Amino acid sequence: MPAPLTEEQTRQDHEKLLDAAEALFYEKGIRAVGMDEVRAACGLPLKRIYRLHPAKDDLVVAVLRRRDLRWRGRLTAAAEAHADPRARLLAAFDWLADWCAEPGFRGCAWINAFGELGPASPAVLAEVRAHKEAFHRRLADWSRAAGLADPSPVQLLAEGAIVTAAISGSPAPARQARAAVEALLGAAPQ
Repeated sequence: MPAPLTEEQTRQDHEKLLDAAEALFYEKGIRAVGMDEVRAACGLPLKRIYRLHPAKDDLVVAVLRRRDLRWRGRLTAAAEAHADPRARLLAAFDWLADWCAEPGFRGCAWINAFGELGPASPAVLAEVRAHKEAFHRRLADWSRAAGLADPSPVQLLAEGAIVTAAISGSPAPARQARAAVEALLGAAPQ
């Protein structure tokens, strides 16, 4: 009988699983990737995978949740490196442009998940909404601190830039959105 798995081994297995699933789901799409492909990529037996995540939707939620922490953490670090509120908001769009220029960029993982699964998976839908609400709250905070009374245009510019960059294969939409935010800031009272 094999030795029981330690907490550390379980953590390592879970990280391997999430790494493999995230890469595959983001590159190929959630529905296009079967659990056998995830198994082959992470090297874990299917039985172990299903012990960690009993359903594919559970795995998708875990992938999105972990990606959210990393993604928003990187965005926040880039923006908050600037003390000036206007520079902070513009830095968020600089970061978006850099992210959109990364090799393998396929747009927003949450929009992609919603596009594939929509309301068919309440758990995935809840995770998508949680990410978008947190992202929009952060943009609203930065927008208001920079003197914009209504953060909605900034939020729409960010979302539109991400989607358009994915479709066009270019980070130019994020740079154009930054210019639009700069114009909004120029028109706002100081």
